[in-house]
Amino acid sequence: MNDSASPPPTDEDARVAGRLVPVWLEEAARHDERAAARARQDWQRGRLSPEAARELADWVTARVTDTGFNQDEGPTPEGPARISVADKTALHRWLEAQGHSV
Repeated sequence: MNDSASPPPTDEDARVAGRLVPVWLEEAARHDERAAARARQDWQRGRLSPEAARELADWVTARVTDTGFNQDEGPTPEGPARISVADKTALHRWLEAQGHSV
């Protein structure tokens, strides 16, 4: 749900969602092909189920790769997409604008 203290979603939030949701769907398909197929169909229809939205929010949080850490602070996680803290925030804001609780 949208918190009144949350800034409204921007066009950039939608672009971030458009870039990251396909990456999430690809990864999800390796773990649960049927659930990923349902989520992909919903995404193509312009919506996500509450369960898929929660999984997406958790996934983007876990996949933040652009943390600003240097080599001494820890290795840079490998993955199919660079995901910054700002990307995570944008995707969470986009999900909230879609009526999902994040």
